[in-house]
Amino acid sequence: MPRIRTSALSAAITAVVLPAGSAAGDIYPMGRPSDAAPRPVASVSSAAPVVTSREPQVDLDAKLAATVAPLTGDSTMSVAVLDTGSGAGAVYGKRMYATASIVKVDILAALLLRAQDDGRELTGYERSRAVTMIENSDNDAATSLMQAIGGAAGLDAANQRFGLTSTTAADAWGLTQTTSADQLKLLRTVFGTHSKLSEDSRTYLQGLMRGVAADQHWGVSAAGSDWALKNGWMPRSATGLWDINSIGQVTAHGHTYLVAVLSAGQQTKETGIERVESVAKAAVRVLDGAR
Repeated sequence: MPRIRTSALSAAITAVVLPAGSAAGDIYPMGRPSDAAPRPVASVSSAAPVVTSREPQVDLDAKLAATVAPLTGDSTMSVAVLDTGSGAGAVYGKRMYATASIVKVDILAALLLRAQDDGRELTGYERSRAVTMIENSDNDAATSLMQAIGGAAGLDAANQRFGLTSTTAADAWGLTQTTSADQLKLLRTVFGTHSKLSEDSRTYLQGLMRGVAADQHWGVSAAGSDWALKNGWMPRSATGLWDINSIGQVTAHGHTYLVAVLSAGQQTKETGIERVESVAKAAVRVLDGAR
């Protein structure tokens, strides 16, 4: 007889009777003495449906949207988040945003990939520029290293290898267009093990993102601890409004998350930072609550 797994039906079934002649003999309800001539018991058809219980499917994208939308105010915002342990993730917003200075992570990743292809380490000059570019968000250093990787065409070529499908580089690097989902792919390139970057390259870039200057300790870091990040902020000359972005890795409640928050149309830098931090915290809470 097939073994039947039961859930709500288990309370109603108090005994199983095996066919006569079974090696196991007759089985009776517990606590009931054996009758001399037990009555026939209806057999359970092997065709009977098996009752199983399933956890309801949670639409994390919808839950993230419901949580984040009220936090954006009069700006436009997008966020992508991934629990690196469980693999659960969610994205809110699909439009493209100007990167501002978060593209500096991408520029350094492209430089490290190029050095790997050439079978060499970064030069002393490249390392000094990389440190200044990431830790201090120095623009001249970014311009220098952007030229070293071949400008916008070089960054696009690297991003194709990284799997970024919705990012378009600009020679004026801060105007590079991207999505939060693509920035999550970049973070997986930097922090994940299945990466085009070697372990040494990833460790180097992660270390710089952990060492950003004190005045840049904001953004996705608000969502947890033991963080590594890069922020971007840029006033737009046409409107006077701000683009405020933050990408990185954080630890919260024993789990590690990759978080990318992009925004445009912020009235002030300070308002934008507050909203980015609120959205980053909300995104992590959504995945934390889904476990």
